[in-house]
Amino acid sequence: MSLRESGRVGESGRSAPACPAALLTDGRVGLRVNTGRMSQAAPVPSVVDHSVHSRYSDPGRHAAALRAIPAEIPDVSAVARNVIVHYRASGRELPTSTDQDIHSRWLSVILDRDAERHPAPLTAAREPVERVQGCCRDHTLLSVGVLRQHGIPARSRIGFASYFSPTWNHDHVIVEMWNGARWLRFDPEVAEPSAALPTPLDIPAGPAAPFRTAAEVWQGHRDGSLDVETFGVDESVPVIRGRWFVRDYVIREVAHRFGDELLLWDNWGAMTGPEDDSADGGAVDVLIDEVAALLVAADAGDLAAERGLLRRYRDDERLRPGAKVLRADPRGPDLIEVML
Repeated sequence: MSLRESGRVGESGRSAPACPAALLTDGRVGLRVNTGRMSQAAPVPSVVDHSVHSRYSDPGRHAAALRAIPAEIPDVSAVARNVIVHYRASGRELPTSTDQDIHSRWLSVILDRDAERHPAPLTAAREPVERVQGCCRDHTLLSVGVLRQHGIPARSRIGFASYFSPTWNHDHVIVEMWNGARWLRFDPEVAEPSAALPTPLDIPAGPAAPFRTAAEVWQGHRDGSLDVETFGVDESVPVIRGRWFVRDYVIREVAHRFGDELLLWDNWGAMTGPEDDSADGGAVDVLIDEVAALLVAADAGDLAAERGLLRRYRDDERLRPGAKVLRADPRGPDLIEVML
């Protein structure tokens, strides 16, 4: 079992950015509480300030490179696709020498790895096999980092997309940004519109939308309107799907909302994995029911619900990551304990 210091030394062995104290609420939440002193860019209906970096989106020495990218959705998305290649869905044989890229939890580390291979602006074309290996979480983190670098409120949303397959709902992460009037969702991984996703740069929200949040899917499972066994990593992948998977993703969703944009294979708190949780008497289900209700209400603009959610996240160790997580490996069975 490997233990590494993070916030001082990341998993790559290189320095990871310390989160400035101003970005922490109380050492337990990754974004500053919105007290009414909004940034100039953001009179935003939110209880945290999404226009400032979390410790995960902080680009470190690469801040100028992010500022050089126009803060327009097509430009941001193009750079994310140019820097990051999906480790599993690219359709290419990627080098094993860079396969550990996928565990780059910090945006600064992703950008360090890109800079080592490409001493050129982020807009300069990279060959797919030379890009940083990652997934939707990393495309989104880079996009969120660019927008926050410009002072634009942005956050990652965790859920499931129906637009990659007509018969499956893939676990997915997309960007949500404040455009001055509303929260707008876009998928930086998708380069072109399709019949299943006509507007990848402005994805509709709601329980019947092409992207559903984890909370919406959990509620659909609980009320019987969704077949939760069609939600997971992929139709071809057994076990990593269904009820336990969606339930764990609700915890990830609330963490990302409050600036703890961890890897999709980081595990903590009440996450059970595919193990039988019947011994807890349903306590975790009750917790997830309550959290999902608060998430959905917050998305509808209920700030009181979002404040309640933030309090729960601060105070309930079943929801928020502590000093360490158990990191799984999507390519193998290993679980590694990692300090944050």
